[in-house]
Amino acid sequence: MAEHPAGVLTRLSDTGRTVADPAQDVRGRTVRDADGSDLGTVDDLIVDRADEQVRMLRVKHGGILGIGAEVVLVPVEAVVAITGEEVRIDQSRQRVAGSPPYDPELTDQSEYYEALYGYYGYAPFWAPGYAGRPWPAGPGPGPL
Repeated sequence: MAEHPAGVLTRLSDTGRTVADPAQDVRGRTVRDADGSDLGTVDDLIVDRADEQVRMLRVKHGGILGIGAEVVLVPVEAVVAITGEEVRIDQSRQRVAGSPPYDPELTDQSEYYEALYGYYGYAPFWAPGYAGRPWPAGPGPGPL
């Protein structure tokens, strides 16, 4: 069973590691909501160091040339389709926009992840009986 997230989750870019199969790395792909609207770009992956699994997409949106851009985290359970160009999720633009704000100072606190999973309506990966959701057909992040 996975440990509670505090101190276990980190940005893939901070680990010096990569996704085991480079073709499954979704960083740089456009994220689209349930209606097909552009939500932004996957700029990093939040990984579970203990289980060596991708747990969340770090999505950057808005701003000009990165200035003023906002960041949100989306659990991988929201992913319903992946192509070579995009990642589609089962959430609406409004739902993602209203998610708990990303704050690097909070990402080492368990309460932040509990609120995030609860907000999106998914069981957290550390919960008893967690089964996860397999990646949809197409290239997507697998194990590290």
